[in-house]
Amino acid sequence: MRLLGIEGGGTRTSALLVEGTDTVLASFAVGPGNLQLLNGEELSALLASIRAQLPVQPDRIGIGMAGVRSAADRERLRRAVAATWPNTPSTVGDDLILALEAGEWPADCAAQVLQLSGTGSCCLGRHRNGASVKVGGRGHIIGDRGSACDIAVHALRSTVTISDIDADWPRLGADMVAFLQMNDPESLIEWSMTASKAEIASLAQVVFEAAATRQDEIAVAILRRASERLSKDAVHCAARVAQPEEKVQFLLNGSTLLKNGWFADEVTAKILAARPGSEVVRLARPGIWGALALARQAGTQAAPKTTAPVEAKPTGWRPVASAPTEGRNPKSAGFAEMPLADAIKLMLAEDATLPGKVLAESAHVAWTVEAVAKAFASGGRLVYCGAGTSGRLGVLDASECPPTFRTPTSLVQGIIAGGRSALWSAVEGAEDDEAAGVRSIASRSVTAQDVVIGISASGHAPFIWGCLAEARRRGAKTVLVACNPGYRDHPLLDCAILPDTGPEVLTGSTRLKAGTATKLVLNLITTLALARSGKVVSNLMVDLNPSNTKLRDRATRIVQELAQVDAPTARQALEAHGWIIRQALAAIAKSTP
Repeated sequence: MRLLGIEGGGTRTSALLVEGTDTVLASFAVGPGNLQLLNGEELSALLASIRAQLPVQPDRIGIGMAGVRSAADRERLRRAVAATWPNTPSTVGDDLILALEAGEWPADCAAQVLQLSGTGSCCLGRHRNGASVKVGGRGHIIGDRGSACDIAVHALRSTVTISDIDADWPRLGADMVAFLQMNDPESLIEWSMTASKAEIASLAQVVFEAAATRQDEIAVAILRRASERLSKDAVHCAARVAQPEEKVQFLLNGSTLLKNGWFADEVTAKILAARPGSEVVRLARPGIWGALALARQAGTQAAPKTTAPVEAKPTGWRPVASAPTEGRNPKSAGFAEMPLADAIKLMLAEDATLPGKVLAESAHVAWTVEAVAKAFASGGRLVYCGAGTSGRLGVLDASECPPTFRTPTSLVQGIIAGGRSALWSAVEGAEDDEAAGVRSIASRSVTAQDVVIGISASGHAPFIWGCLAEARRRGAKTVLVACNPGYRDHPLLDCAILPDTGPEVLTGSTRLKAGTATKLVLNLITTLALARSGKVVSNLMVDLNPSNTKLRDRATRIVQELAQVDAPTARQALEAHGWIIRQALAAIAKSTP
């Protein structure tokens, strides 16, 4: 009997296929699986991506997803599962029940209470008589007590309040500002108005670090309040599902509790103080094992037949055997112990090889530049897509085009696997989510007028292949930038720019040579394409957007040079025409006899 367990969460969806007595046949993760955030097409695509990665198909399925709140939600999920795996029995539920099913229910405990604290928080209690109750949750605005989001909001409010009272920004506040890559605490105002729940919750790790590393008074107080809130919710949940004399097992789950041992200890102590004789344990196995328990409960009757989903077109992605970037560099053996001067010399010597590697790809770079320039001329766009460092480099290059060339922000775009938060912190599993790449391209409304460039040091990131496959399906030109010559003739590509940068000084750290070579390539593509689009005269940026003093001085010098006038005349013309260089030049030319 082959059992498939699926656990859908706000960050990723885990799948586990086992045979017999838990012999693992496949284990992997795909994109986010909150039912409330997926439309029908996206839910089908998510399940199809799981089906496509299974070595064999299951006999029974158990699935629990975040966002399953009602009978209608369960029916919607059940139908989607039945459409993906016709005639395969399944049991569906929410992600909370998976955690309970993953644990052992001791015979001497009349009830169980799951205390979950991650991005959000809630409690789920159940009794052997079939009664169940849920406490907490309800989102970060009115609920989620003791969650990472609650901790972060409390930290933000506390630091702002203390700053107002003491006229000094506390160190915890400085830590959060640094984490968010801000230069001014006032930037928190705009950020807080638009930040997602997950973005806010990410600040909780700053609070935990401050408490653990230096016993920051504010951080410690915030976390003690959070532990009090969690323990009270758990005890209240137990009181509603079990009699006072009945023994209850409390299960702690969620990253806030499982990744911070001392915090979980505080919650445990407070639960036991309020309800002596109880058992408190931390969930030993992931909720995905609870999904397998649901699969075992699935009936022997096949699920009702439904219309089969439209088959997703295969991407044609094929990883090559190996990537040069993953090899060990013999020159850097003993790197950690190497004298500093020698290590610096070695790293720079390795970097010095990169221009030649990129130059060897000049024909492919030229093809890409011409394709991008043609796209710009016909109303098309350049869209970069990548994961991790590669994605950040694409976003960086895209973000530099508006100030440098006064292009609209839509002309050159960057897509990073995992979304905005992946710009400053790793989003686990994002680069492996091929379906997310497909959705990303669809969300940008890519057409045949556009050029889509996938960026991946090794060339192996499934996310970019999802992007490239969908782009090609829509008729866009597709290009790969990678440091792996093995992808030269890939069928999904119109062109490939593949500098062979070789192994890194620090094995596998592709932010080094591969990242530098990638930046060189992207510089070439946008600079040359926009130069050929009329954004440059000689070597001067005539469409520069002078948004600060330095750039206004540069604009003045450009006008001086091209119009052959003095600085006051150039500046006066620029001021009169909103600091638009072309208009200033035209006005000067018109007024010149």
